[in-house]
Amino acid sequence: MKAFRITVALMAFAAFAILAHTQTRPANPGAAAAQRPAGPANIAVIDSSAFTDEKVGIARAMAAMRQLEAKFQPLRNELRGMRDRLNTMRADLQKKQAIQDAKASAQQAEQADLLETQIKRKAEDAQASYQKDSLAVLEPLQKDIADALNVYAQQKGISLLIDINRVPVIYAASSLDVTKDFIAEYNRTHPATGAPAPARP
Repeated sequence: MKAFRITVALMAFAAFAILAHTQTRPANPGAAAAQRPAGPANIAVIDSSAFTDEKVGIARAMAAMRQLEAKFQPLRNELRGMRDRLNTMRADLQKKQAIQDAKASAQQAEQADLLETQIKRKAEDAQASYQKDSLAVLEPLQKDIADALNVYAQQKGISLLIDINRVPVIYAASSLDVTKDFIAEYNRTHPATGAPAPARP
């Protein structure tokens, strides 16, 4: 069902506010300088929209979203079946309306309207449940990734890390983009099997 597909999860990840500043001065300035990416004032950029890329994104994010999709697939199938049944009822009514009495047509129309109302309510409840479960699963993951970004920035000697998915950037040299490097590092140190537990309600 399109109304509560993966877009909710994407919106949750879009909430990343990634302006990470190093909080501690490295003990060995020379070593830190060697780690710093080439760029003015140790600035780097990252694109958080890539975190949810199915092929090259963060494995934990993909695993969490697949779990959500699997959980709601039966409900999505049920709604699809109800819509198919409604379409059949409407089509049958249209065919028979001219040859059957008005009372029978009215009863069929009433049944179709009732089913349509049930579909609408079930879809609204499903969307609310999906959004709730998405937040419960993704909020701890979002915090975990944000913490990892801060550690990554400090280790790389980055003074300012800008998320170009949230902050308009006219131009940034490709050498400033650390998206792929961070995702690779995060996937290495935070495997999908060790995903953080969902937040408790």
